[in-house]
Amino acid sequence: MPQDVSSLGAPHFGVVRFRSSFDFAKTIDGLEEAITSRGLTIFARIDFSGDAERAGLSMRPERMLIFGNPKAGTPLMKMEPAIGLDLPLKVLVWEDEHGDAWIACNTPEYIVGRHELGPETASQLAPAMAILQAFVGK
Repeated sequence: MPQDVSSLGAPHFGVVRFRSSFDFAKTIDGLEEAITSRGLTIFARIDFSGDAERAGLSMRPERMLIFGNPKAGTPLMKMEPAIGLDLPLKVLVWEDEHGDAWIACNTPEYIVGRHELGPETASQLAPAMAILQAFVGK
């Protein structure tokens, strides 16, 4: 079962991290499936380790998915255009030195708080967070 490794389940500076019970490949593939099967769009995939390799460098596998739902994000961007710095949402997956896969993302509360929107607006991003939490078994 994946584990929330932030202090007592609280995010660290708005970031929550989970150890996946799957290897890196199954974690990234599983997250993509979980996101798209619930009607969200994956706007971009960034392969940090692949980019490093193309530059002649090496690093353990690490990728980011940039995803979201314009119906949820657009109203927030209309309230505060600068929230576009944090939207669409991002989830990062990497492999540590022990071969364990990790998942990290910003919390909705952190994102809306950073842009001084009311805490009630975090509910517009909550469905996306619920998808990630369901994937990791929280």
